[in-house]
Amino acid sequence: MEKIKNYFKLLRVNHYLKNFLVLLPLVFSSELLNLSKLKTTVLGFIAFCLTASIVYIINDLKDIENDKKHPVKKNRPFASGKVSKVEGIIILIVLTLIVLGLSYFIGFEHWITLLLLGVYLLLNVFYSFGLKNVPIVDIVILVSGFFIRVVYGAQIINLTVSNWMYLTVISASFYMGLGKRRNEIIKQGDKSRKVLKYYTKEFLDKNMYVFLGLCIVFYALWAVDPTTINKLGNNLMIWTVPFIMVILMKYSLNVEGNSFGDPVDVILHDKSLLAIGVIYALSMFGIIYIL
Repeated sequence: MEKIKNYFKLLRVNHYLKNFLVLLPLVFSSELLNLSKLKTTVLGFIAFCLTASIVYIINDLKDIENDKKHPVKKNRPFASGKVSKVEGIIILIVLTLIVLGLSYFIGFEHWITLLLLGVYLLLNVFYSFGLKNVPIVDIVILVSGFFIRVVYGAQIINLTVSNWMYLTVISASFYMGLGKRRNEIIKQGDKSRKVLKYYTKEFLDKNMYVFLGLCIVFYALWAVDPTTINKLGNNLMIWTVPFIMVILMKYSLNVEGNSFGDPVDVILHDKSLLAIGVIYALSMFGIIYIL
């Protein structure tokens, strides 16, 4: 049982939360109740989750020695010795075969979706093998992962996503990525990552809040976009903007507190932030599918 637990830890199942961005185009398109598109999106969600796990395994294999020096990462399966390298490689191969199988069921005619998975994988492999030590580039790759998730979710069901929504996701991703680097500097200085020696807390603070403001502005522009209003048949989406403001303020409060800045950890360890997120999600569902 303990071994299985370590395997799940290796896959970073808790980080699958990020992959719900794959569902974003389906939800916002008012097509959530379309069973055919829902089935395809769920398959895509699983495929992206497993692709992300492949990336995590490759990254952990590469970073075993550095992880051993980190106060939190030293407990990862490879660094702690709870999972061997051979086991990791076998799991890697199995996951790759499953992703290819899921892509077959989604339909290889959607070749661009398989390409997106490949680009996501390659970017993160390049990240693990050196680009994570290049300032700005390291954060851009983190952000690209979130962006690719949304594009992938739209492509597998042939949907068009508003440019404002893409910009909202990109801005929020930059904000969270910069926040992660900010707290790594505060917690460990430049010991855990080589790239941290190029950043300062002041630089990261300034740019964090630029993207925080942009995120709210872009989301508000999406909410009042005539295309959004016509698609929904009402103009109520503007009233969800305060939810986004409060969510980002609460997230910011956590990031500036006793946190390592990892987006998933920040969200999952704050019940009030989760509660606000649930209220926002229910409001969105009501506006899109009921009103």
